[in-house]
Amino acid sequence: MTENTRSDDDGEAVSDEEVDEVLQEIERKRSLTGWAVVLVALIGISFSVFQMWLAAKGFVLSISLPGVGDVVFASLQLLQINAVHVSFGLILTFLLYPGSTGDGPLSRRCIALGSLVDEKLGAEHPVSRVVHAIGSALAWAFLDAEMDRVTPSDFVFIVLSVLSAAYFVTDFNEIQRMRALGLERGRPIQEVFTFLEPIAGLLGPLADTSYAFVLGAVGVLLVLEATRRAISLWLMVIVAAFVVYARFGVLIPQDAAYIGVLSIPELSWPSIIQNLWYNTENGVFGIPVTVSVQFIYIFILFGAFLEMSGAGQWFIDLAYGATGTRKGGPAKASILASGFMGTISGSSIANTVTTGAFTIPLMKRSGYSPEFSGGVEASASSGGQILPPVMGAAAFLIVQYTATPFADVIVVATIPAIVFFFGVWVMVHFEAVKEDIGGLDSSELVNLRSHFKSGWFYLVPLGLLLYYLIIERLSVSRSAWFTLIAIGALIALVAAYGDETRARLGAILGVLFGASLLSQFLFGAGVLGALAGDGTGSQSLIDAFSATVGNIGTLIILSGVLTLITRPRLDSPLLSFDGAVDDTAETTADAVGRPDLASNGLYKLGVFVGKSMESGARTAVPVVIAVAAAGIIPGVISVSGLGPNLVSLITAVAGGSLVLLLLVTAFSSIILGMGMPTTVTYIILVSLLAPALTEFGVPLLAAHLFILYFGVIADITPPVAVAAYAASGVAKSDAFETGIEAFSLSLNKAIVPFAFIVTPGIILIRRAPTDSGYRIVGTADLLDLGYSIPEILIPVIGVFLGVVALAATVIGFAYAPVSRGERAAFAFSSLLLMAPGLAVSGVYDILGLIGIAGGEMTVLLDIVLRGVGLALFLFLMAKNRQRGGDPAVRSGTAEPA
Repeated sequence: MTENTRSDDDGEAVSDEEVDEVLQEIERKRSLTGWAVVLVALIGISFSVFQMWLAAKGFVLSISLPGVGDVVFASLQLLQINAVHVSFGLILTFLLYPGSTGDGPLSRRCIALGSLVDEKLGAEHPVSRVVHAIGSALAWAFLDAEMDRVTPSDFVFIVLSVLSAAYFVTDFNEIQRMRALGLERGRPIQEVFTFLEPIAGLLGPLADTSYAFVLGAVGVLLVLEATRRAISLWLMVIVAAFVVYARFGVLIPQDAAYIGVLSIPELSWPSIIQNLWYNTENGVFGIPVTVSVQFIYIFILFGAFLEMSGAGQWFIDLAYGATGTRKGGPAKASILASGFMGTISGSSIANTVTTGAFTIPLMKRSGYSPEFSGGVEASASSGGQILPPVMGAAAFLIVQYTATPFADVIVVATIPAIVFFFGVWVMVHFEAVKEDIGGLDSSELVNLRSHFKSGWFYLVPLGLLLYYLIIERLSVSRSAWFTLIAIGALIALVAAYGDETRARLGAILGVLFGASLLSQFLFGAGVLGALAGDGTGSQSLIDAFSATVGNIGTLIILSGVLTLITRPRLDSPLLSFDGAVDDTAETTADAVGRPDLASNGLYKLGVFVGKSMESGARTAVPVVIAVAAAGIIPGVISVSGLGPNLVSLITAVAGGSLVLLLLVTAFSSIILGMGMPTTVTYIILVSLLAPALTEFGVPLLAAHLFILYFGVIADITPPVAVAAYAASGVAKSDAFETGIEAFSLSLNKAIVPFAFIVTPGIILIRRAPTDSGYRIVGTADLLDLGYSIPEILIPVIGVFLGVVALAATVIGFAYAPVSRGERAAFAFSSLLLMAPGLAVSGVYDILGLIGIAGGEMTVLLDIVLRGVGLALFLFLMAKNRQRGGDPAVRSGTAEPA
């Protein structure tokens, strides 16, 4: 199962071209050719090199040269780094995403105006000609109807983006001074660009306006425009509304009912721009962009390297080999493969389309409906964003916003993620039993032993990543950097490995290792450093060995490269690069007039590195723009002092009801998250709603995880359901029905968050006498049986059984068809098993509305209610299983949900 296409049940195939078409339709990226492709590749690779340099060297951009020492190019501050990071994102956005394709309301009105003038005056009339000339000029400057050209206006935006970043790098001292004195104290434009002095009188108001203020205002507008292109008009409007609110929120009467709390002090435009553009605490370059710089980008790059190395297809084949022959095997394999790829890619849409190109046709062929097949893929792909250790980009945002160690975030997120994928697995199994869907023939699948033997090295980077993060507890960026080196070393090693070269490869590696060990032992430096006289003197053998092992990645890469130089035509029996690498190798080789290079092992290795860095940059663009735009909202909240008032308003609306507040948060997350990246939804709602949740006593980590879960659900919630829409494009199914299936399959993802809010033990959080009132469960807590059994073990077992009951409710089948009444009973048992505290709190809230005082939810009551739910669940399953033994009953059709 390594082909680039898969046949569905009608004999059709999902090709790479069709996948690209679906992605382009959803993401609306340009299909560039010629010089534009080269330009995007060069900028994308530069972006990745910049980020890799940061991960390796920190904020001091330097290089170590033998005999010279460290050559420092620049020592940058966080604000400068963030500005360059966003500038790269802006430049690539204006290259990759069209400003207008001519199908918007403004374009249609302009076209209608031209037609109206022609109708009234005639096409040859001078006025008509002028109108058409202006229209043609505007179309040339702004319009990209075929989505294949970079317009002049795009270049203007690119120049402005470069200017904004350049100002941070070249005039940072002035920026620091203005942060204390205000933007008004900055130099005007003619003093920055002295060649404009002779025409200063023609600059009008700009001659008396701070250049820093102008650049800041332009920068915010560029971010808004990039947001419209790369994300959505809806997000741009929301962010712009907050900017306008910062300036005019003072006009809201303080004595107005409810909305009076939204009144804020008067803020001037310079003050607003200063806080939104020249600040790392909040605003465009605030915490979200800092997280992108330090964590998100390097992990996107990690995923790109893995994908381009062929790991994605290897894991898909591994999943099918492990589960493909089981009942409903193709859907179960889709869950495994999509969950794994989704956690690395962080994009529900891209993962749905790329993985779905292989999984959806096989699900359809095995007997699942197109809508159900697309729903399974969309549900599992979106679920990848809640699956540790990477969790897309969300884990790193949670780390930064909650000041929680990464290992603790992983601990908290693991159980609910497993519960979700287990629940989807049970649902597809019940559907397979209902429709009598078997697995694939073993002849269509890889042999697990041989497949694992040929690709085990793909697991090494993941194991190293977990080792660095959890065991060594290195920083996230350092862990990712070391893992990237490991990927490069492994790919270089495997690319140079073959029956004819393995002895040579081993010998070269042995010589390099021995030379390095000897050099470290005698001179205290590597071979090149020792030759240049940079050694620090002899050291012990143990220290020399440790230093050499520390450079093993570099030695492996070098040995692989040297081996490929001696055998350039080597065809590695183990390595199968992604098709994009092979295509790029052929295209670039033809472009330089050397088509034979496409089969050169060393050349393909270089193309792999370059393509991985470019692909990582392309993938990161919408994330960078999203976090830059989303950072404006907490920036406005901070500078305006809105936060405490907003918490008071939300608390008043909730009326003291935690259940109502959770419902408001859930619906807000879903509505706001429709059509937006999960990171954006998370950033906005954490700023708006997380403080209100913690005011109710919800643990901070639980509140953040709750918001994240419902932001992910938005990707598969109709009517937008972007991930489900992407899946329907591959499955050739009805988009809305696919969204319904995806949402139904993900229902446990909506209930589990409520469960761990009311019972924090499910996510291994315990109430404790600490500053926050909670702590992560430790070994001592687990050994405290009086706590761990009633508050961890029983609730965790309850949620696992609860998702089984929920699966019977959604699918309408277990061992036999489930009647409408039984579905209601299964749903009730699911609620009692998963979140009895939610049901009790809801009842108490209703009683409070009619004047009857409620009570407290105790541990004993929690156990009793879970016991009732368990008894009901076992009774229903036993009854259903008994009916399943009757073939006449078992073959019946379940009632629709």
